[in-house]
Amino acid sequence: MLTTSDFLTFTKWAGILTLACGVITVVAFIFKWGLRFRLVGATGLLGVLTTGLFALAIVPFSRTVIPGAVKFNVVYDTGAAQTVIVVPKEITETELEATLRQAASDLFSYGRVSGVDNQLTIRARTILHPEPGVSKPLFLGQVKRSLATRDDENMAVEIYSESFAQLPKRTA
Repeated sequence: MLTTSDFLTFTKWAGILTLACGVITVVAFIFKWGLRFRLVGATGLLGVLTTGLFALAIVPFSRTVIPGAVKFNVVYDTGAAQTVIVVPKEITETELEATLRQAASDLFSYGRVSGVDNQLTIRARTILHPEPGVSKPLFLGQVKRSLATRDDENMAVEIYSESFAQLPKRTA
């Protein structure tokens, strides 16, 4: 994954290329070359490209990794304050807590519409198959976090211990 320092390097080279193209454009206007207006367009495009690369260089876009979290998939998301993720049925309570914290970090967005309490609720579930052809969703826990602040210190993680008792036992 590219880092902000990589984008800063790309910005430097794109800026140099933009300035060089700008100088060529000025020379083209002085000598009335036929492609001078095309060079204006190329210089403008390079300027926009350089500006975009600079924006990527100053905005940190790193993903927080929570140790112990397992892979999850989002199965329901209102785009507002409710989300459901699915986790493997072999998950432990400590892994679920880390996974819920990881999901809370990954799914945070300032663009989510807040509800009455300005909270994002992420529920974790798995699917059990008690008999062939029958599927039973089992909710294992949830996390509630603020929609207003990215680093929410007051996240409320709730693990449903009674649901873990229904999970099949691991074989060693």
